[in-house]
Amino acid sequence: MSAALATAPAAATPHTFGWNEMFAQRSHLVRFAQRRLHDAALAEDLVHDVFEAVLSGRAQFAGRSGLRTWLVGVLKHKIVDLIRQRSRYDSLDADEDSPHAAALLPCPQPQPDEVAEQRQRLASVLARMQQLSPGLRKAVELRLIHEHSTEEVCRALNISQENLFVRLHRARHALLH
Repeated sequence: MSAALATAPAAATPHTFGWNEMFAQRSHLVRFAQRRLHDAALAEDLVHDVFEAVLSGRAQFAGRSGLRTWLVGVLKHKIVDLIRQRSRYDSLDADEDSPHAAALLPCPQPQPDEVAEQRQRLASVLARMQQLSPGLRKAVELRLIHEHSTEEVCRALNISQENLFVRLHRARHALLH
């Protein structure tokens, strides 16, 4: 019976190892992380996080595998956590070879068909402006195109503010309909 007890596996207790043993695995861990992340600084950060987790006791080595294998396992979990965290955000570093890379960020400039439509609309409005009576056309030019203040336009045309507002209203109505 004592022989059976001697061959029974020991309860899983955390094994201890020295800092030097763990630090000796650092270069292997960094290379492993760099191959997966393609970012040297990020790889260094994750290896640092692994060492911090081990030293703080958040990750404990049970001795069921080799030290290097166990550290790589902890690093894999850190990489997965990082990827999950970053998947919540759109990447600005799209792969340039990806067929969808250009579609990731909308272009703030109007598309060619939008530019053509805007030009047609502008030409139509300018043609309609030429058809306005001289009093309406001058009010629009001074107030809306040259962006003079209401007071300046009223002085230049020798009209009241109410009259200016009526002229602008009539001009807008004529230009938009």
